[in-house]
Amino acid sequence: MTGNRTVVRDADVEGLLRDLAPQVLGALVRRFGTFDTAEDAVQEALLAAAVQWPADGIPDNPRGWLLTVASRRLTDQLRSDVARHRRESAAAALLPPEALVVPAPAETDEGAAESDDTLTLLFLCCHPALSPSSQLALTLRAVGGLTTEQIARAFLVPDATIGQRISRAKQTIRAAGGRFERPPETEWAGRLEVVLQVLYLIFNEGYTATSGPDLQRPDLTAEAIRLARDVHRMLPDDPEVTGLLALMLLTDARRPARTRPDGSLVPLDCQDRSRWSRPMIHEGTALITAALARGPAGPYQLQAAIAAIHDEAPRAEDTDWAQILVLYETLEVVAPNPMVTLNRAVAVAMVRGPEAGLELLAALEVDPRMAGHHRLHAVRAHLLERAGDTEAAAAAYRTAARRTTSLPERRYLETRAARLEG
Repeated sequence: MTGNRTVVRDADVEGLLRDLAPQVLGALVRRFGTFDTAEDAVQEALLAAAVQWPADGIPDNPRGWLLTVASRRLTDQLRSDVARHRRESAAAALLPPEALVVPAPAETDEGAAESDDTLTLLFLCCHPALSPSSQLALTLRAVGGLTTEQIARAFLVPDATIGQRISRAKQTIRAAGGRFERPPETEWAGRLEVVLQVLYLIFNEGYTATSGPDLQRPDLTAEAIRLARDVHRMLPDDPEVTGLLALMLLTDARRPARTRPDGSLVPLDCQDRSRWSRPMIHEGTALITAALARGPAGPYQLQAAIAAIHDEAPRAEDTDWAQILVLYETLEVVAPNPMVTLNRAVAVAMVRGPEAGLELLAALEVDPRMAGHHRLHAVRAHLLERAGDTEAAAAAYRTAARRTTSLPERRYLETRAARLEG
C-alpha cells in the first residue's frame, strides 16, 4: 500500500488504532466468521501498526492497511489449520492429501464504502450463550478497546479473572456458532441490558480513566456516545436507552471544565460552569425529560436526572441537593450498588450534615468490593474535612492517594492532604 504518509506522534497512532480496532475486527469476523482467531489476527495487525506507523507515517487508508495485514495473518492461520487437518485425515485414511485452496481476501477496502461494523460487533459480544459478566468483559475488550487491567478495575476483580473470562467468552461464541449479523428483534431485549451496561462502563472509563497520566480519555467517551446514539436510533422509544444517552451528554458536557491547562483535576464545586457545553446540556435535558414522561424510571434515567440537576445549577451553592438525595434513595432501591450508596452518602452530607454522611460510609467499610477502593477513602476524607476533623481528613486523603492508579486523582488528593497538614 503506497502513497503519501503523515508522520505523527505515538499518542496519535494509539488513538487512531483504538478507533479502528473494532471496525477492523467487525469486518474480519463478517468476512471469515471466526471471532476468536479474527481477534488474534487483529491484535497482531495492531502491534505491527504500533511499531511501523510512528516511524514510517500513517498510510493513506489506515483501516485498509490494518484489514489487509489482519486478513493475511488470519488466512495464513486458516491455511495452516486446514492443511494440518487434511494431513491428519489423509494419514488416517491412507490417502494423499488434496490441494489446499483458501480464497485470499481483498487487499484493501479502498474504493468501496467503509461500513461501520462496530454496533453489530457489540451485539455479537452480548451473545446469549455468554454469562453477563463475560458479555461485559468481551465487549469492553473488543468494542471499547480497554485493556484487561482497565476492565478488571471497572469490575473490581483481579486481572487474571478478566483474562480468563475473555478467553472463555471467545471460545463460547465459537462453539455456539455466533454469526456476525444483527440479532432479530425478538432477541434485542435480552441483550440490551448488557449492551447498555457496557456502553456505560466504556463512558465511565473515558470520563475518569482508572489509570495513567490523564484524567480523561475523550476518545472513549466519544465512542460511547456514538454507540449510544446508534442504539437510540434503533430503539428511540426505549426510556432506558434514552436515559443512558442523556446521562452521557449531561455528564460529558462538564468535561472542558474538569481539568486545568496542566491536566490537574478540578472538582465539581470549583468548576467554571461557563465552560460547560450548553448544547449538550440542552440535548440531554430534552432527552431525559421525554424519557421520564414515559413511565417508571430506570437506573439510567435516574442518574441522568441527577446529572441534569447539577447542570441546571448556575452555581455550586444553588444545587438542589434535597432533590438529588431523593433520586439517589430511589436509585438505591431500583439498582442497589455500593457506588450508589457512596454517592448517596455525599448527598446526605449536603442535606443533613457531614456526620450523617459518615454514618452511611460505615456500612461500606465491610463491603469487600469497596473496602480498598480509593473513592471510599476520598469521600470519607471530604466529609471529615467538612466536619472539621482535619487530622483524620488528611490521613484519609493520603490513603485514597495511595490506592488510586490515576495520576491526576493522586496529585489532587495529595494536594488536599498537604493543605490540611500545612
